[in-house]
Amino acid sequence: MKKIIITSFIFYFTVMIRVSGAQEWKEYKKNHFIIYYKSAPLDFVQSVEDMSEYYYEEITKNLGFTRYKGWTWDERAKIYIFDDKEDFIKNGRHADWSHGVASPKEKTIHTFPASHGFFDSTLPHELGHIIFREFIGHKAKIPSWFEEGVAMYQEKAKRWGANKFVREAMEEGRFIPLPELSVMRLTKKTDQDKVILFYAESASIVNYMISELGEQRFVRFCRKLNDGDKFERALESIYVRFKDVEKLNQAWVNYLK
Repeated sequence: MKKIIITSFIFYFTVMIRVSGAQEWKEYKKNHFIIYYKSAPLDFVQSVEDMSEYYYEEITKNLGFTRYKGWTWDERAKIYIFDDKEDFIKNGRHADWSHGVASPKEKTIHTFPASHGFFDSTLPHELGHIIFREFIGHKAKIPSWFEEGVAMYQEKAKRWGANKFVREAMEEGRFIPLPELSVMRLTKKTDQDKVILFYAESASIVNYMISELGEQRFVRFCRKLNDGDKFERALESIYVRFKDVEKLNQAWVNYLK
């Protein structure tokens, strides 16, 4: 792999071009993030970095978490900005319904500029995945709806619009109860309507847990997961009246009705 490095005299700013086969990435470094991009304008890349720094602080506050360590030097998160959706799907090998993908353990995000609501939805959502996993640990086994719901909670419009969507699904007989949602796995072949409903329900239930059942209780629940407790054991321990996911489902449904 060839590396052509251009170093500026401005502190903590470096631009580097990497050439790997036929694919070329430019690199923009700052305090907590490294942005990789191809044809995106530099001012857009700078905006991505600025907003990432904002969400770096905001998401932690939203969830009531305490940050244990900073993202500096080798610990910086990496954001790969593909040129467009076709580039994102083909070279990133992502589902065609996806606008962004986070790998929390590697602390990386793949996305593209034209993704719907890039700064308000895609960016906070994917950063939410990384920050959440950093808090509960990468070994914690949790339902997909819980992790996606926490990420959706960072998207303010989706957070407040999800309940209406889920109520409509209930009225139309499309609602997926929480026990069923807990075993759902989204793939590239999953029907898009099912994908949308999965995310809406995930956002609604997590919003219910944080907003209605209390932020501090939610934080204690997440700490239990970090300690190694199984999901339902932690649920019963912190949310005493919920012996299992079914009991949580009933309370959530009653709240929505």
